[in-house]
Amino acid sequence: MSLSALTALSPLDGRYAPRLGALRPLLSEYGLMHHRVRVEVEWFIALSDAGFAEFAPLSEASRGLLRSLVVRFAEADAEAIKEIERTTNHDVKAVELWIKSRFKGHAELERAGEFVHFACTSEDINNTSHALMLQRARAEVLLPALDRLLSRLGAMARSMAEMPMLSRTHGQTASPTTVGKEVANVAARLATARSRIAAVPLLAKMNGAVGNYNAHLAAYPDFDWEAFSRRVVEERLGLVFNPYTVQIEPHDYMAELFDAIARANTLLIDWARDVWGYISLGYFKQRVKAGEVGSSTMPHKVNPIDFENAEGNFGLANALLVHMSGKLPISRWQRDLTDSTVLRNMGVALGYTLVACDSLGRGLDKLEVNTAQLAADLDGAWEVLGEAVQTVMRRHGLPSPYEQLKDFTRGRPVTRELMQGFIAGLPLPAAELERLLTLTPAAYTGLAAALARRWSMP
Repeated sequence: MSLSALTALSPLDGRYAPRLGALRPLLSEYGLMHHRVRVEVEWFIALSDAGFAEFAPLSEASRGLLRSLVVRFAEADAEAIKEIERTTNHDVKAVELWIKSRFKGHAELERAGEFVHFACTSEDINNTSHALMLQRARAEVLLPALDRLLSRLGAMARSMAEMPMLSRTHGQTASPTTVGKEVANVAARLATARSRIAAVPLLAKMNGAVGNYNAHLAAYPDFDWEAFSRRVVEERLGLVFNPYTVQIEPHDYMAELFDAIARANTLLIDWARDVWGYISLGYFKQRVKAGEVGSSTMPHKVNPIDFENAEGNFGLANALLVHMSGKLPISRWQRDLTDSTVLRNMGVALGYTLVACDSLGRGLDKLEVNTAQLAADLDGAWEVLGEAVQTVMRRHGLPSPYEQLKDFTRGRPVTRELMQGFIAGLPLPAAELERLLTLTPAAYTGLAAALARRWSMP
């Protein structure tokens, strides 16, 4: 059976493959190879500029050829590296040999060929490549996906700022809010989560087999290798240098990043479940798309599948993200390989996150507010004004206000007539009575509308 979207084991490469085109070149094995080539090339060029008698500065033509290996890297190049790996059984060595193979016919590069991968352990190449992959995936794919959700939520918050809605604390009727304010709550949380994802520094090291520059100093004992490595990592690759490592960069920053992404996913699970519930209550309707089927047997149904899909895929993403953040910082002594196979699933974790973000966005785009249902629920919940009435009674020193309202409202339906009759019998100043008698559940929303209108994306 040939590999295709229909035979792929992972739905990321099957059913959901069209949604992940932007992520695939970055976090696939192709993406890892591509970034390894970039690191090897930058290290090699930097060595030529280090002042070593054995390796003179490269000509502009040679530099251009080297960087073209990165810029023009294609699937055919990845396949060629894979073919070399079938012999070496070592993926980083295969990249080194592929680069050297590209030197043929270029005398200057052929003479300097042994400075490719000079003094490096495989992890010098891998850890920097993984950091570069995450740098691009975060900047080019993940943060834009979150920004699209934030933009959609912000627009909803402002447009629905004054639409009153019955709150449901513990699933029971509670003080009214507005639809826009509830959306603004989510947007504010997501903005905070997004800022924490963006703020995580991406670390890298280039310090040899156990982090001490052993081989480097064996070759050039008087050279400042730590300063050189820092310049490569920070100036040439745009990452943050980590001076204290074993063979691997310890992955603490990855744990921080994956935890931050999982936190964003968790709050979006919360929102997906809330919207699902609001659809069930009839607060939201979903726009119908011609030809779509909600149920194979119940033709009336329009199921909230986008929100269910989002919840499920955020959960899958978090299962991987939490495992990676707990596992990756642990490495036996100076190195074990358990991180290597786990790191190959970075794209899977972020892939499920992106599928979920996409599903959530699709669901939000289908929503329509059912103002009639919102109004009906509010008009059937006059008991929620008990909070307002007993608080005004407290202000004016009336006896046992909470207890009076508890006895009046708890365990029985409260209509407009009953609530206004209770208010009319209170010994309150005339102005307060008038204000309370004009109050309705739909008008009892506090600062909800103002808060919703005020929120804007940072």
